[in-house]
Amino acid sequence: MVENVEQGSQLESNTIGIFRSAATVKGGRRFSFGALVVVGDREGRVGVGYAKANEVPPAIEKAQKDGRKAVSSVNLHGGTIPHEVVGRYSASVVKLIPASPGTGVVAGATVRAVLEIAGITDCMTKSYGSNNKKNLAKATLNALETLRTKQDVSRVRGVEIARTEVDEMIERGQAFMTPAAGAKKEAPAEEAKADNGAATATAEKPAKPEKKGGEKKADGEKKQDKDNA
Repeated sequence: MVENVEQGSQLESNTIGIFRSAATVKGGRRFSFGALVVVGDREGRVGVGYAKANEVPPAIEKAQKDGRKAVSSVNLHGGTIPHEVVGRYSASVVKLIPASPGTGVVAGATVRAVLEIAGITDCMTKSYGSNNKKNLAKATLNALETLRTKQDVSRVRGVEIARTEVDEMIERGQAFMTPAAGAKKEAPAEEAKADNGAATATAEKPAKPEKKGGEKKADGEKKQDKDNA
C-alpha cells in the first residue's frame, strides 16, 4: 500500500513485507513485528528501511523513518535505466535490463516495489539465488546505486560517447507509441460528432400528435346517440 511519509513531503512509502517473530517467556509467547518499507519520490530518489516493534503500525512508522534517512539519488534514463546492471546482497542477485517505452516493469513484487517507487516505468529484471524479501530489496537498491549516465562515463574516460543502444531503443518506442496516442485523441472527437448528429436528428424528428381527451369523449357520445336511435 502506497502512502505519503509525511504531509507536505513528496516522499511516498510502500510496505514490502511484515515479519512476525515470537519469543517464549515464562508467561507464554511474546510477539514482535518487523516491517520492510521502501521510500521514494518516483523521481530518482529511493531508500529501504527496516524496523521492529511490538505492534505493526509502530513498526511501519519506524521503518519509514529509517528509510527516509537512507534515501539516495539514482541515475535514470527517462522511464528506464541507462544500462544493464547487476546488484548483489548476501545470497541474492538481481539483474536489471533496460526496456523500451510501453514495456512496463517486469519483476516480482519486491523488486517491482523498489523500482516503481524510484520512478522506473519500463524495465526487465531477473533474480538469482535467495528470494528473501530483505535481500532482494537491498540487492535491487545496490544495482540502482551503481548506475552511471552517459555523461558520467564520458567525463571519467575523457572521451565523447555516441548514441547508445538504450537511446535508440527509447526513440523506437516513442515513435511507435506516438501514432497510437494521436488516434486516441481523435477518437473522442469523432464520437462527439456522432453524438451531436444523433441529437440533431432526434430534435428534427416531428412529434406524434396526441389524441385529446375531449375528442375521445365526443366520439363516445356520437356512438351512444346512434345506439339510442
